[in-house]
Amino acid sequence: MVNSFLEAGARDRVHGICDAGSFQEILKPSDRISSPHMALLEQPVAFDDGVVIGRATLGGAPVLVVAQEGEFLGGAIGEVHGAKITALIAKAIEEKPRAVLLIFESGGVRLHEANAGLIAVSEIMRAVCSARAQGVQFIGLIGGSAGCFGGTGLIARCCDVLIMSEEGRLAMSGPEVIETVYGVEEFDSRDRALVWRVSGGKHRYVMGDVQALVADEVEAFRSAAMDALDTGKVNFDLQSLEAEHAMLTQRLAQFGDCRDAKEIWQRLGLPSAEELALMPADEFVSTTASARNVAKGAR
Repeated sequence: MVNSFLEAGARDRVHGICDAGSFQEILKPSDRISSPHMALLEQPVAFDDGVVIGRATLGGAPVLVVAQEGEFLGGAIGEVHGAKITALIAKAIEEKPRAVLLIFESGGVRLHEANAGLIAVSEIMRAVCSARAQGVQFIGLIGGSAGCFGGTGLIARCCDVLIMSEEGRLAMSGPEVIETVYGVEEFDSRDRALVWRVSGGKHRYVMGDVQALVADEVEAFRSAAMDALDTGKVNFDLQSLEAEHAMLTQRLAQFGDCRDAKEIWQRLGLPSAEELALMPADEFVSTTASARNVAKGAR
């Protein structure tokens, strides 16, 4: 078993996070469910269409699990890929598991089937919101090399809890997309330190976009997922939405003129970016605790 979450494949992550021997895959590769569009475009196909779904237990509690495979087209969402996720969430509404685990690794919509992929993203988001409205908890995990971008980033922000490693990345637009549209002067996608400062786990944690920052270890993700499961917290009401909007409004007022995460960290009174970059996850969490509350708009 690979210990690094970053280096593990989708099935390794599922088996490492869920209770040993508990995972039962739905629509396995042997069922040969793949995208019909890829073959028409003479592109390679995967017999699971780049996503693993099924049932398992976590700490003895029943859960449904989705894990995107970043090794196939960067985990991008197409018609079948999205339909598998949406159908599993529909099962969650029927079966009422303790939670749905969404293990993200995707650059967004699959360009080969863009319209179908965009529709799939909207269907997944609607399904997540419908399930949360009925009390189903969603726990998202982000730590793959392909990151969590585009429509997948939107889906992630629909979760109740997000768990992320420093190596993970979360954003709406990927670095290359920003550079292509606005130019290298706006965002240099080759500047890896800049990329991780902006979309990496440490910055997302400080800003309150994710609830837990963990080391790049499968066991660390499992432990954090179990902690989230124990809370069973689902805040899906108008009051929670208004609180989120108020936090974002305050964040814009406080940091809207900052051009780099370095400036935000400095404004929060944190150590230098170089020092923060070298801190392991647990030390970073304790060092940034007070500043994180400020960034989140805590009173």
